Amino acid sequence: MAGFLDTELCIVHKMVSTNSFEALTAAVAPLRGVGVVPAVAHRLQPEIRLVLDGLVEQIVAGAVGAYSETSNPEIVPELRDHLGEHLIEVCRLLEGKRTGDFGFVRAHAERRAGQRFPLDAIHQTYRLLHRALATWIRDAALETAHKEAHVPRVVGWVADFALEYAGSISSLATTCYVDKTRRDAEAEGDRRQLLFNTLVDGYDESDQRAARLLRRSGYLEQRQSYCVAVAQSVNPAEMDNPARAERMADAVTKAMSTASVRTMTGVRDKQVIMVMSASRRLSGWTAPQSLLADRVYPPLRLVGPAALIGLSNDVPSTSHIPRALSEARVALEHATVARRVMPYSQIPFPQMLVSLARDDIRSALPAWTETLTEADSRGRLADTLRAYADCDMNVQKTAKQMQIHPNTIYARMQKIEDLTGLNPLSYRALTEMLLVLDCRAQQSKAI
Repeated sequence: MAGFLDTELCIVHKMVSTNSFEALTAAVAPLRGVGVVPAVAHRLQPEIRLVLDGLVEQIVAGAVGAYSETSNPEIVPELRDHLGEHLIEVCRLLEGKRTGDFGFVRAHAERRAGQRFPLDAIHQTYRLLHRALATWIRDAALETAHKEAHVPRVVGWVADFALEYAGSISSLATTCYVDKTRRDAEAEGDRRQLLFNTLVDGYDESDQRAARLLRRSGYLEQRQSYCVAVAQSVNPAEMDNPARAERMADAVTKAMSTASVRTMTGVRDKQVIMVMSASRRLSGWTAPQSLLADRVYPPLRLVGPAALIGLSNDVPSTSHIPRALSEARVALEHATVARRVMPYSQIPFPQMLVSLARDDIRSALPAWTETLTEADSRGRLADTLRAYADCDMNVQKTAKQMQIHPNTIYARMQKIEDLTGLNPLSYRALTEMLLVLDCRAQQSKAI
């Protein structure tokens, strides 16, 4: 695709140049007929430096704000050289010579695009150049024209030439500037995508290309912490729409703009993935900063109510980011409308076991699990076990909390023992039962 576009743009450049040659040649012809060309060129050449000085001074003095306000020391010298090339090129045309291919216009436009210099400033400069050319050439043309030539016609032809020249270079500069901006954006997008992929997919530490990319991007600095957030819509089906995913990415990025951390966001597998990094400490003498995950948690909560977000723990290097991504995805599975941002560190342990075990959890559960579950269709036995644990294994407190007689507690405990073969009044059996029941409940939700 890029090759096709480059070929197409080359054709456009050629067309612009060809049309400019023809139009400028046509604009020069009337001046040749009254003797202005080539005589006027010899009259103009000694004044090039004087005209150039005045034009540059006018621009820098404030006529074009981007030039007067720039802090880049290269901008004004480059402007002077560029305008000088134009004045020389105009003299060549007025000598009756065929102009070149405007390579210096292309080079200047691409240079300005690379400097992120505004295109409008280039247009303003060319408008001032047009005015200067019109006045400069007019005065000289009137001195060199045949005596029988009518002054109004000579003035009009000069104006036409100056306008045609300014229009041609402005059109070509615009085409080249936009082309360069597009190519730079594509290259930056490709570089950013490569960097994102390298971070979230992991890389071989012996891969020098990856190391150079990370180093240039500042991701191999010491004393850095990293964490990953993964977001998706409350309704996961909405993420099938790329525009919806991009809007969510923008919302997450906007929320994170309030935090003093570096962020890189991408969309993958219908999820918004954000890699965040910040300094753990500035030096060996400074106190360590709070955990990065704790610092980004508050701004993530500002993301709109339609988003669910999982947040990883901190990791100490870029090589651990894939692990952080896995943690964030596990955390996302446990995010709910009631708690839209779920840190990995705050997932209840039984739920964590279910997340880690996945398909293996069913076969890992003890045989008595189904027996107890089927006999406890109303959940009273399970509720009694949980209340008993919450009351520090105190039957009297449990009975009071559940508003039933202590003997009922004992009766239920006996039934549980009959069903499972385990004595729930013992600590070891109680903890096993609670863990199994919680895992069973979470596993049922996951099915």
